[in-house]
Amino acid sequence: MTRFVEWCVETESAVAAHKLHRLDAQSPKIPQAVKIVADALPSFYVVPSRLAGLLAKLGKPAASDYLNTKLPMTKAIRSGDLGEILCNAYVLESTHFKRGIKRLRWKDHREMSMRGEDVLAFRLDAKGGLHILKAEVKSRASMTSSVIGEARAALSYNNELPSPHAISFVADRLGEACDVDLRDALDKAQLIGGLKHSQVTHMLFTFSGGNPSNLLTVNLNGYKGIVRQQYVALTVNKHQEFIRSVFEMVSK
Repeated sequence: MTRFVEWCVETESAVAAHKLHRLDAQSPKIPQAVKIVADALPSFYVVPSRLAGLLAKLGKPAASDYLNTKLPMTKAIRSGDLGEILCNAYVLESTHFKRGIKRLRWKDHREMSMRGEDVLAFRLDAKGGLHILKAEVKSRASMTSSVIGEARAALSYNNELPSPHAISFVADRLGEACDVDLRDALDKAQLIGGLKHSQVTHMLFTFSGGNPSNLLTVNLNGYKGIVRQQYVALTVNKHQEFIRSVFEMVSK
């Protein structure tokens, strides 16, 4: 997927009872990172079998044109989408939460942001117990405490639990993807048993040009809730140029 280990140095530190991870992109490896991320990006917008079908039936230009109709053109939406994609990839690559959906495939319009939690990922333990990661993502060239505060507020919304709308949306999509056991676990938690705080982990993921670790540390130290927290700061020095390069490579 995005193979962060090939172009980032990751460090972990403890903040109170929680974790703060830094992912620092290495400048000499940025061209390699652009290609890796660009190769992974289409699958977040389109089911690979759909593109493969278009390629087989109509040829490469038609498949490329179809993909381009899914990709945002404005800087702000590209920045937000890529932040969400990078967070989703990090969760799948680096945590125990390996299941869920790539929700950008269901955007109403390529220049619109989606409602609800930015990323939801899931794990079923050996006894079938459901565990959920609820993530909020912020992508900025320069991160600020107020932007991080917005993400913190979103994580704390709905008594710190995933919203019913977001869970239902994922469960419906899982039925289409034939992930029936996870869908059934979500239905049961949503409609019968209810979710508990002990089942939930929060992730606040930043994608920025400067290192926001101090801001994240202050914010995390101020957290007074009872849900497990993991903050992740991905720093790419030329943030805007990186985003532009990724989307341009995909659009070729």
